[in-house]
Amino acid sequence: MNRQVSATLSGQMRLQLKGITKQYPGCLANDKVDLEIAAGEIHALLGENGAGKSTLMKMIYGVTKPDAGEILWQGAAIDIKNPSMARKMGIGMVFQHFSLFETLTVTENIALALGDEAGDLQLLAKRISTVSKQYGMELNPDRHIHSLSVGERQRVEIVRCLVQDIKLLILDEPTSVLTPQEVEILFVTLRQLAADGCSILFISHKLKEVQALCHNATILRGGKVTGDCIPAEAGATKMAQLMVGADTPISSDYPKATGGEVFLAVENLSKSSEDPFGTSLKKVNFSVRRGEILGIAGVAGNGQEELLAALSGEHLLDSSDPVKFAGRAIGLLGPRERRQLGLAFVPEERLGRGAVPEMSLVENTLLTGFLQGLLNFGFINQGKTEQFSQKIIDDYKVKTPSNRTAAQSLSGGNLQKFIIGREILQNPQLLVAAHPTWGVDIGAATAIHKALIELRDKGAAILVVSEDIDELFLISDRLCAICDGELSPSKATQETSIEEVGRWMTGVFEPSEPTAPQHADSMLNTSTIN
Repeated sequence: MNRQVSATLSGQMRLQLKGITKQYPGCLANDKVDLEIAAGEIHALLGENGAGKSTLMKMIYGVTKPDAGEILWQGAAIDIKNPSMARKMGIGMVFQHFSLFETLTVTENIALALGDEAGDLQLLAKRISTVSKQYGMELNPDRHIHSLSVGERQRVEIVRCLVQDIKLLILDEPTSVLTPQEVEILFVTLRQLAADGCSILFISHKLKEVQALCHNATILRGGKVTGDCIPAEAGATKMAQLMVGADTPISSDYPKATGGEVFLAVENLSKSSEDPFGTSLKKVNFSVRRGEILGIAGVAGNGQEELLAALSGEHLLDSSDPVKFAGRAIGLLGPRERRQLGLAFVPEERLGRGAVPEMSLVENTLLTGFLQGLLNFGFINQGKTEQFSQKIIDDYKVKTPSNRTAAQSLSGGNLQKFIIGREILQNPQLLVAAHPTWGVDIGAATAIHKALIELRDKGAAILVVSEDIDELFLISDRLCAICDGELSPSKATQETSIEEVGRWMTGVFEPSEPTAPQHADSMLNTSTIN
């Protein structure tokens, strides 16, 4: 195996996995996996959903135990019994979903995570200040979590690991909730940690970031190691092919569209959040034309939930006027009435909102597809419902034993394809999609992007709300961003940049005249994979 390490690396192997195997009922999660991480190395772990990355991380962090194989820590075989033991060894992990208490301070949250290791809170606060400054992630230990941005909350999770004697830091999708500027700050910190001898295991679907940051990469597919590479040399396309197989489409350059008449118009939409930690909307204005995709970027917690609830009808407005479908004011109409007027909706939360976990795919088809002739005088037409659910599975290549399978048994990517397919096959005039490829692998993301473009080209108006800027640049015809409940001006995608959208995401809205998108042939296409 070719390996690349920085000039500061000692050559000592910090962590070695040899023949790690983990079997669950009906699933071989890890199959004789070998992995090596040197001291001071930034190592990427790549793979599709279900490839075995999470299981491997849990074994390194002591959450679960391997059935076979050996874990070596600094050259010595070891049995990592639990996360507390892992932390004492110097292994820290930052999960994709933060586990912070909103009403507690930074110090109190870190103390809870450390348990008996926290010690005196005043001394811990001083330690937090010192360590956070040392690594360019300065935090006020007395700030309450609800007053912090998403990027600052991630700092809390990382500093929680750094206040210990950290030797290996595991990061699961750490950039998925950050602005481009925050990503740059994070990478500076990670490079400094590596220079100081800390090993970093970096799990990400963003292959360009892996190229820019990581010394080496290990790729998993179906629980097995399918390759190792030096990301800077291999390139994103090669890494993607190792992840999904050479025969799977992994990227496309989509022509941009001008769009026709306005279908969705939002005018001076203001709405107080019903969540005490939510974000109120402040005079939001935008429109979406038939035959175009408008992308709204933004860091989580800046009003996206409130905007989506106002558009879907989950939260009714004080008057009908702020939201219009094809010129008709619909602010006081509920979700059913809006669907009858052509709305389809893909919520952020797959299980619980997009699908009922315990219900079969056939039953979940009825959740929003009931308007497609699946009901007769209040009775379910079982035959048509079966056919519709099977069409979704066939057309969108949903991997499932049958349409009788419970939604919760599908992988995240396959369930998302099912939900997207269920909405698109209803031929909506307006599709509102929240984070359509969040947490899905490259193969599923490519399929979802292709489906959105095809729906656009049939004349539907599409609104995509996402934290993934690369995705928005790939599929959107126009772009804007939301920050603290306010919306930036929109620009044609080819007339803006990632840096400008990043500034919009921080609330810096430069004065801008509305820009009419150019003809698709004159567009510069962008892609998440080169």
